[in-house]
Amino acid sequence: MRRTIDEVLAEARSRLNRLEADEVPAALARGAVLVDIRPAAQRAREGEVPQALVIERNVLEWRADPASEARIEQAADHDVEWVVLCSEGYTSSLAAASLQDLGLWKATDVVGGYWALKKSGFPL
Repeated sequence: MRRTIDEVLAEARSRLNRLEADEVPAALARGAVLVDIRPAAQRAREGEVPQALVIERNVLEWRADPASEARIEQAADHDVEWVVLCSEGYTSSLAAASLQDLGLWKATDVVGGYWALKKSGFPL
């Protein structure tokens, strides 16, 4: 069965409790890990997010999976709330759904991505 990227994106988002940009500070206050998956060139062009942990998209699952030998310190267990950030909130939805596929059920992303954070007045 063939599916379009729009169908794949819609299915991914149907599983997520996506955060609006103004909800990100509360998520961070409760201990969520904000992860910026944008490539270095895009971060350099658009701007950095000092509160975010940078894990580029191509290694995200290995770093976030508590069972992976390549996991990072923050990947302590399957109860971590991962908040994934990309430029506009498309790639991050697919990435967050991929984390959920690993049993990281609290994984989600930011509606509108980096640009929504910037527009919301989030300190960048």
